[in-house]
Amino acid sequence: MDLEEFSVELAGKNDEDDVLDFCRKHVLHGTPYIFSSRDEEFYEFRKRVAKKFGIPFYEIFITGSAKLGFSPFKKKSFDYDSDIDVAIVSPILFEQLMSNIAEYQMMVRNNRDVIRDSELKMYHSFLEYVALGWIRPDKLPVSFQMKAIKDDWFDFFRSISNGKSEVGNYRVNAGVFKSYEHLENYTLLGMKDLKRSKYLRKK
Repeated sequence: MDLEEFSVELAGKNDEDDVLDFCRKHVLHGTPYIFSSRDEEFYEFRKRVAKKFGIPFYEIFITGSAKLGFSPFKKKSFDYDSDIDVAIVSPILFEQLMSNIAEYQMMVRNNRDVIRDSELKMYHSFLEYVALGWIRPDKLPVSFQMKAIKDDWFDFFRSISNGKSEVGNYRVNAGVFKSYEHLENYTLLGMKDLKRSKYLRKK
């Protein structure tokens, strides 16, 4: 399925259940474009990420243009300027990270006067994603022990980027979803926004 076929089929889905089924079938299910005809390497990549965090390999997903072969939002094909977006769907890892974040939250309450406004703004953006069941480490502030979490996270994903893993010569980014349902709901929200934006452009 190419971008035009994707857009036409999505445009014809008006019932929410049909849009959800479309998301499941085309956006979440199946071998990613980046691993076309390379199922064994896809497994090895998933295992590599899972081993780092001590979770099952089947909790590792690839999303975005690396999954589809194009970005329906940017209207462009997957290319060498694209990133590999990894969704880790792990209740255990989510709660581990949230435990550390809870400690940080107590420090925020006790040390507001020493935290820069820019970091508080970033932290509030991070919490908005957490409310959707998605931890985005790139939104974590660098103060207190959050820096250690960020450094470990990004050091690992840099170590499997740019020709250093099965995924090839691309940068790898990742986030953690609380459950598969949260990933599914976030994906559905994106498709509904995409349909809405197309409708508004036609008016």
